[in-house]
Amino acid sequence: MGLLARAIMGTAEEVVEIESLEKSLLEENERETEAVLYAASFREMEHRFVKYQTVQWVLYSVLLILAWGIGFLMLLYLPVRRFILRKDIRSRTLYLTPNAIVYKITRPVPFPCFGVLKKEKHVLLHSVADVVVEQGYMQSLFGVYSLRIENVGVRRPPSDDVKIEGVANPNAFRKAVMMRLSNMRNEVMSRQVSTFEDVPNHLMMSTSKSLKHDYKPSREQLLMQKLEEVGSSVKRIQSLFEEQQSQTTESID
Repeated sequence: MGLLARAIMGTAEEVVEIESLEKSLLEENERETEAVLYAASFREMEHRFVKYQTVQWVLYSVLLILAWGIGFLMLLYLPVRRFILRKDIRSRTLYLTPNAIVYKITRPVPFPCFGVLKKEKHVLLHSVADVVVEQGYMQSLFGVYSLRIENVGVRRPPSDDVKIEGVANPNAFRKAVMMRLSNMRNEVMSRQVSTFEDVPNHLMMSTSKSLKHDYKPSREQLLMQKLEEVGSSVKRIQSLFEEQQSQTTESID
C-alpha cells in the first residue's frame, strides 16, 4: 500500500508539472502577437447541427416517457434547448496559431436568464499527437462531423482529448494542423543536424589550438635537437679546417 501511494503521488506530481509547464509556455505565447494560420467555420453547419441535436433530444425524451415520464418535461423544454444550441454554435471559434490550437465558446446556461458560460481551451501543438475526424451513424444522417484532438503520451486519459462538433470543413482544419506539425518537426530536425555538424568543427578547432598553445617538447626531443645542432657545428668546423689546410699546402708549393 505504501508503494502504491508513492506511485500515485509521483504520477500526480508529474501531471502538475506538465500542466505548469504548459501554462508557462502559453503565457509566453500570449505575450507575442501570433498570426492565425487557419480559422475553422461553424456558421454553415448551424441548421444541420441544431436539427441533429433536436432529433437526439426528442429520442431521449421519448425513451424517458416510456421509462419514468420525465420525457414530457424534456419536450416542453425543447424550444429553450434549440435557442441555446443556436447561441452555442454561433459563438464557437476555432483557429490555428503557429504554436497552439485555440477553441473558444460562449454558451447560455440551461436557463438563459441566469447568464452564459465562457470556455477557452488552448492546446499546444507540441502536445498534439493527431487530429481525428469522426462521424457517427446519427451524425452521418445530418452531415455533421466531430473533431477530436489527441494528446501525446500516456499520462492523460482519452477523456482529456478535446472533442468539437459542428465544424464546417474538418478535413481542411486537420490538414492545416498536420502541415504545421510537420513543419515544426522539420525545423527541429534541421536544428539538430546543424548542431551535430558544428560540434566536430568546434572540437577540431579547439584541439588544434590546444596543440599549438599547450605543446611542450619532451627531454628526448630536446636532446636530439641539441645533438643535431652539435653535429651541424662540427661539420662546419671540419669544413673550415679542410679549407685552411688546403690553403697552407698551396702556399708551400
